[in-house]
Amino acid sequence: MRMSALFDEARAFIKTCYRELGKNEVEIERRLDEVRRQIDREGTYDHTFEELEHGARMAWRNSNRCIGRLFWQTLHLFDRRHLHRPKDVFDAVCEHLAFAQNGGRIRPTITVFASASRERAVRIWNHQIVRYAGYETPKGTVGDPASAAFTRVCEALGWRGRGTPWDVLPVVIADGDEIAWFELPLPLILEVPIEHPEYPSIADLGLRWYATPVLSDMALIIGGIRYTAAPFNGWYMGTEIGARNLADPFRYNMLPAVAEAIGLDRSSDATLWRDRALVELNIAVLHSYRKRGVTIVDHHTASRQFAYFERLERDANRRVTGDWTWLIPPLSPAATHIFHSGYDDDFVLPNFVRQPSPYPAPPFRVDPSMFR
Repeated sequence: MRMSALFDEARAFIKTCYRELGKNEVEIERRLDEVRRQIDREGTYDHTFEELEHGARMAWRNSNRCIGRLFWQTLHLFDRRHLHRPKDVFDAVCEHLAFAQNGGRIRPTITVFASASRERAVRIWNHQIVRYAGYETPKGTVGDPASAAFTRVCEALGWRGRGTPWDVLPVVIADGDEIAWFELPLPLILEVPIEHPEYPSIADLGLRWYATPVLSDMALIIGGIRYTAAPFNGWYMGTEIGARNLADPFRYNMLPAVAEAIGLDRSSDATLWRDRALVELNIAVLHSYRKRGVTIVDHHTASRQFAYFERLERDANRRVTGDWTWLIPPLSPAATHIFHSGYDDDFVLPNFVRQPSPYPAPPFRVDPSMFR
């Protein structure tokens, strides 16, 4: 990025950030002078902790696909910009997971590592810090089909799972040409076995899911600075698990098994067995998380929270952007106000952005000396 373009982005961010934080114009101009001088001298600039914290919160607020943005101001920042070596990054990831998980009382958290302008670009290869493996077999995928490609990458790097549907993948971290994978300590992996308050047969299916969704493969862009490793989390909305992860035909595809377990008539689509199984599976997910004291929200409550977020943003003279196709819940969307609303899917900075895959499709050569 040209220095003039970088300063333009920095200026736009600093002005918005500082005004939201209640700073006056003298403070804004003083800070812009500092940023300009640092860019002229070094070709880049460093955010203060306050700028990084508020910028990360603004990025959550601007995330068009997120229904949970009401809580953007509660996001807790771990500033780990001084870290880029894989083992140090992994230790910080474990710290993040322990803090965010909080024994089940999930805390929205982000950890920001070295920016691409300061060090070799740090990348976490996992889509989420905790994620189940997917093993392709002649009879179909064992585990999560969405993880099949990454599972092959982990195996090419030397990792071996047990071959069950619930093997937690290692965390793969790259710092330039240095790549390493690490197993998460078992005490850090908080999982919830899925049971139903009325149908014991659903527990017999052996379903489970993990407590904390920590997205880890997106870049955070604030004021022209790109942080290529910035894992962040909120908590789950129940339908993400019960209507997508466990139910989608291209994921765990559990609706036929749930219908069989509770004795639904599957002789015809007109019996609506899929719909009934979907509702009961979502009841089971919400019941199971709440029984074990793990934070989760149902889609009706989340929709009401989003409506309140919209009102607060209007009061602050900010326009709410959104991707309607993601904001509507995948279960009973017409029962929420979002289904009947319209949103401009405009991209507003700061924000999180998807990045190109950091790894080639296997097979690829692996140097054993890169692992410790």
